[in-house]
Amino acid sequence: MTIHPTAIIDETATVHDTAVIGPWCVVGPDVTIGPGTELMSHVVIQRDTVIGCENRLYPYSVIGVDPQDRKYDGERTVCEIGDRNEIREHVTIHRGTGNGGGATTVGSGNLIMVGAHIAHDCRIGEETVIANQVMLAGHVVVDDFASIGGGAGIHHFATIGTCSFVGGLARVSRDVPPFMIVEGHPSEVRAVNAVALARRGFGDEHIDAIKDAFRRIFRSSGSTSEQLAQLRAEYASIQAVGSLCDALEASAAGTHGRALEAGRADDKWAKIEG
Repeated sequence: MTIHPTAIIDETATVHDTAVIGPWCVVGPDVTIGPGTELMSHVVIQRDTVIGCENRLYPYSVIGVDPQDRKYDGERTVCEIGDRNEIREHVTIHRGTGNGGGATTVGSGNLIMVGAHIAHDCRIGEETVIANQVMLAGHVVVDDFASIGGGAGIHHFATIGTCSFVGGLARVSRDVPPFMIVEGHPSEVRAVNAVALARRGFGDEHIDAIKDAFRRIFRSSGSTSEQLAQLRAEYASIQAVGSLCDALEASAAGTHGRALEAGRADDKWAKIEG
């Protein structure tokens, strides 16, 4: 274990022998730092946070702090971060809230760039890219392999689908379907994220099927529900098409195009959240 003499480590924190805690870092109560993880300098881990293996936290990142939510009343909540994440300068990741499930979670292999904000009760998957100054409001889900361009703002309870791409400075108030490129203010589905699909090993048959689904759902004037039913029947063997149809149906069943809105327990969710 390498701990700089200027670092402050709470007596209830657990720091692995192979972790590195740099100058002027603060590691608060009930924090666990896993093997090979490095806090470079001036990193603050407030409390009740678990950070896994081989993560790199850059200067002035602030993790596991109290949520910016008027409903939060001091209840114990947590922040959980997986392995091999790059968390760059000035990133903020807040703990969960009691009404929101109690946990903010970040998976493994993610790149979270300078100044990004991950609010309370967000769930970030695996190998995502969240670029500079991205703002995720509370309860946002970012699925595996998604990318979000710099300065984008994501509405609370929105879902960013797997292998999707959100363009820089986009205002995202609805769910982003898997495999799609979304851009604009307000954002709209523009194209299929064929580059991400190819990188993730999708074959030509699957990519062509998704492109056909895109044309029929987003570029035709027919009934969306009828199109989805036809696509399910025609591409029953293409799992990605089924996943796209599932996501679109869930969004339509939610509120304002956000599937997760259906899970709100009461009117208290309507308050502004961070």
